[in-house]
Amino acid sequence: MDGGSERTAFVFAGGGSLGAIQVGMLQALLEAGVTPDFVVGTSVGALNAAFFAGSPDLEGVARLAGVWRGLRRNDVFPLSLGSALRLLRNPDSLVDPANLRALVAASLPFATIEEARLPLHVMATDTAGMGVLLSSGPTVDSVMASAAIPGVFPPVVLDGRPLVDGAISANTPLRQARELGATRIFVLPTGYACDLEDPPRGVIGHALHAITLLIAWQLMHEIEVTPETVGLHMAPALCPLRVSPFDFSATGELIERSLAGTRQWIERGGLTRQARARELAPHRHRKPRAKPAQARA
Repeated sequence: MDGGSERTAFVFAGGGSLGAIQVGMLQALLEAGVTPDFVVGTSVGALNAAFFAGSPDLEGVARLAGVWRGLRRNDVFPLSLGSALRLLRNPDSLVDPANLRALVAASLPFATIEEARLPLHVMATDTAGMGVLLSSGPTVDSVMASAAIPGVFPPVVLDGRPLVDGAISANTPLRQARELGATRIFVLPTGYACDLEDPPRGVIGHALHAITLLIAWQLMHEIEVTPETVGLHMAPALCPLRVSPFDFSATGELIERSLAGTRQWIERGGLTRQARARELAPHRHRKPRAKPAQARA
């Protein structure tokens, strides 16, 4: 930073368990001396952004890695017979958010967004589908609102408005970072499972996979319309990726792969190379399975 007009933002995308990928990206960026003036996050990216805003250094990133390595699916999506009964009693959501709220509260020691060491902005979505930027107020409620996947978690009411997952919004955190005055933006994508052997399982698995695709397509559009006057850089998404955003068993592997990939990206000039939408373009890795030959008569 030259102390002039340049303002650097880290933008954290959403993506379920794939949020672990952002931990490796953070470590590599800090090792390279890249630090933000403010952070913007949505969905699981809001949790990562908030944690980092409270401890914006390598020690804080190491603690965040510990949180992710210890996560299990039940910590976020406790599913049981009770879930089905809950759906009958409360048709607005499938999962009780108590576990996730407890995790967020334990991970974020500052009560209000204003108390974070770095300026923090969290994206949510209102009932009209418009983005709501939360830059002040209760930290836990704001993060919970940003992560409230419609139908999975109940909306969170803030200032009288029901809010849901920021990934659903027409406004992305990338656009908001620009509007907040960022002249240099580092996007931390979670990517999407581009090489799954089988389709995601269960209602939540399908929903999370669809949301990660939605996030990628939104980012592609925002990258395309970002003026060249903004230094826009995107850490490399993992590819090929066979981990579902509903699978929390591979968080350690995701962190290590992302750390290695981001370090390599930095060594090859990623910190100065302008991001391109094609980096997130849909693609295939596997050929369709050949149908078994019919037995001869």
